[in-house]
Amino acid sequence: MPDDTLLVSRAALLGDRKAFNQLVEAYQSPIRRFFFNLTGGDEELSKDLAQDTFVKAWLNIGSFRAAAKFSTWLYRIAYNTFYDYARAKKPAANIDVAMLSDKMAADTPDIDFGIDFEQALTVLKTDERTAMLLFYMEDQAIDKISKIMNCPTGTIKSHLHRGKEKLAKYFASG
Repeated sequence: MPDDTLLVSRAALLGDRKAFNQLVEAYQSPIRRFFFNLTGGDEELSKDLAQDTFVKAWLNIGSFRAAAKFSTWLYRIAYNTFYDYARAKKPAANIDVAMLSDKMAADTPDIDFGIDFEQALTVLKTDERTAMLLFYMEDQAIDKISKIMNCPTGTIKSHLHRGKEKLAKYFASG
């Protein structure tokens, strides 16, 4: 399979949809997983946000300058897509954790670690959750996360530190 740079070049310079489709196939699962965790397990919303991300990437592929890897550029678009969604849905984004807990318990009679982890993520602020997911679930380096979230590496380290503390406290109390 050709590398990302070749595929991006073909998509940007030649309008090659097949090349772009190969990029979508390569990154669709990680981007959906990223959104799935950010949205607290909302699969339909994750699919919609991923689709929006890839549409925006296709429309803006000509602006990719290879200053960073394609994956970093794509995650930046995904982060902005989620941020725009969260800002537009601000009142709905303040999920009642107790209600979510009741719903999860009703939907799944035997709660496993995966569901506890999804619920635990709701105690984190959006930036902490994003940094934690990119670092631990998507295996992104701190400098890449800094580019994706457009903030200094020190801030990313603070988000990770606070996120770990909050999750440790959550699991210790549960």
